[in-house]
Amino acid sequence: MEGAKQKSWAGSKEGEQVKRTSVLRAAFTSRQGLTIVDNKFHTAPIKIAKAFPLDGQLGIIVMDVSPGLLSGDRYELLWTCGDDSHVMITNQSYTKVHPSKVAEDSSMLQQFVLAPNAVVEHMPEPVMLYKDAAFRNETRVEMQQGSVWIQGEVLCPGRTMRGERFDYRSYRNELSIHYEGELIFFQRQQIDPANHAITAPGCWEEMSHSATFYVFSDRVDRSHLELIQQKLDRIVSPEGHRIVSGASMTHHYGIVVSALSTAAWPLQQLMRELWETVRYALLERPPLRFLQQP
Repeated sequence: MEGAKQKSWAGSKEGEQVKRTSVLRAAFTSRQGLTIVDNKFHTAPIKIAKAFPLDGQLGIIVMDVSPGLLSGDRYELLWTCGDDSHVMITNQSYTKVHPSKVAEDSSMLQQFVLAPNAVVEHMPEPVMLYKDAAFRNETRVEMQQGSVWIQGEVLCPGRTMRGERFDYRSYRNELSIHYEGELIFFQRQQIDPANHAITAPGCWEEMSHSATFYVFSDRVDRSHLELIQQKLDRIVSPEGHRIVSGASMTHHYGIVVSALSTAAWPLQQLMRELWETVRYALLERPPLRFLQQP
């Protein structure tokens, strides 16, 4: 189903801006070993641009036909994955966050609901925060026995080729993971460049871009952490773009990798290599070549 763009009123004062909420919902099911779209719904400007089979799993590409998130815009995406379904989700281009007026932050909520033995590989393009942008990003994951959730994300400090570097107003990022109803992981990040000593020792220092790789499943054990650490130990930083990284296991069923560099593309490459490592070790599947860069 497709619908016109929805609007939710933030207040009733004369002249107050209408805040826009855009919704994308999709449910997936596995039939005879193949994952298919069971149902979907969207309101402009976000939609599923393409869904295509990938050797038993399903590839999903999300498209945003607008210039990006404008002041007060909110995106809500809900992904529901049935028993034994396997979905890879990405998007066509960077998530671009434009300048936000005071008290009109842009925001995004993504929810992943995984049934037993469902697999979601979420590998979006980087988030780009323009000058004066204020962005709230929240991700909620609900998992069941045997399910797997993988995500790699990259954050850019602005349009660096235009001289923007931590010129956005604020960035708030929150992730919660539930396993069979129990909260097993919670992370909250807040960056206010005007109030934080971004370049201080022990903070960002000379780095500008960050990335985080997550894998959560009751199948995860220390052997997977060792494989990831071996991969990180072999990473050679490209000339002019030093990469620093670290990996650790969470309290329950997870591994988190954090990395910093001075450009997006080295971190994107790192996310792909970690994804390939985990995909082969945990899922016994080869890389998805259609996402590989030349």
